[in-house]
Amino acid sequence: MRVPDEYVSRQPSTIWSNIDGMRDAVPHIDATGLRKGYGSRVALDGVTLAVNSGEVVGLLGPNGAGKTTTLMILSTLLRPDAGEVRITGLPANSGGRIVRRKLGFVPQSIALYPSLSGMQNLILFARIHGVSEQEAQSESATALEAVGLTDRANDPVSVLSGGMQRRLNLACGLVHRPEVLLLDEPAVGVDPQSRERILFTVRKMADAGAAVIYSSHYMEEVERLCDRVLLIDSGRLVANGKVADLIASAGCRPRMEITFEDAMSSDWLNGVDRVHILSQSTDRIELELSSITQVGELLERARSAACSLREFSVHSPNLSDAFMSLTGHALRDPEGGSH
Repeated sequence: MRVPDEYVSRQPSTIWSNIDGMRDAVPHIDATGLRKGYGSRVALDGVTLAVNSGEVVGLLGPNGAGKTTTLMILSTLLRPDAGEVRITGLPANSGGRIVRRKLGFVPQSIALYPSLSGMQNLILFARIHGVSEQEAQSESATALEAVGLTDRANDPVSVLSGGMQRRLNLACGLVHRPEVLLLDEPAVGVDPQSRERILFTVRKMADAGAAVIYSSHYMEEVERLCDRVLLIDSGRLVANGKVADLIASAGCRPRMEITFEDAMSSDWLNGVDRVHILSQSTDRIELELSSITQVGELLERARSAACSLREFSVHSPNLSDAFMSLTGHALRDPEGGSH
């Protein structure tokens, strides 16, 4: 699976050719003090964030936390009640074509014209963003190749599978080679092959210099793809950092579960420091460890105590653990829908 080299190296438009020159000069996305309310409900409460060129930042949060509202504001489709957004140094609320052309927004709901072909959809979106007619044809062909749909270019969208439509949805967001790519659940409900293609394409866009915000509920996607994670809860930014740093800040620790053939010895854990018993029964015990290095010591101690093990499992802390720790375990669906 490969995105063609010319997709990230060929520079037919001035927008794309400016990306590398702007690396590290200013954040491609710079938002300060964003606030937004829907009636009496506060969707965003002072969110500040920045994303640099070449960076993929994961946007996480429970249902109704404010993720979609954040992306809508960053994409200029929604005005905040307060706060400021700058896209490559330009004020986003100017709403001008220059700012809009720098942006690629892929919404969670598939935004395609079902009666048009994939190629026709791409040309239409390219032209909307100000790409010339001749350039729109070549850019659309390249985008189709990037998402693996060249052989379906002339098929109506209505006959494409869900995964293909998701890939085409992504292609429509990047056909004009934006400097900023905003993705709202771009791989939700797709097959594994389509998901891999989407993740690979997004990474290639970032490697070419785009700043990417990737909103997802799939923690493994974020762990694999993102350089950094933003966690929003109840409209506030509660965490910002690399995956490993978030896991550490959440206080997540390794867990180990051991099942014995018979009743375990009552004293086999004596003398083991920094191990906390989470639950136990006659022949099973679940432990929280201070370090993964304690696994060998625990297995050796069980063997020395003549405990016959049937099975054991070890769980290293991951982003999902950190998410649950930082936001709580309760499912929260605020009234008025999720934003």
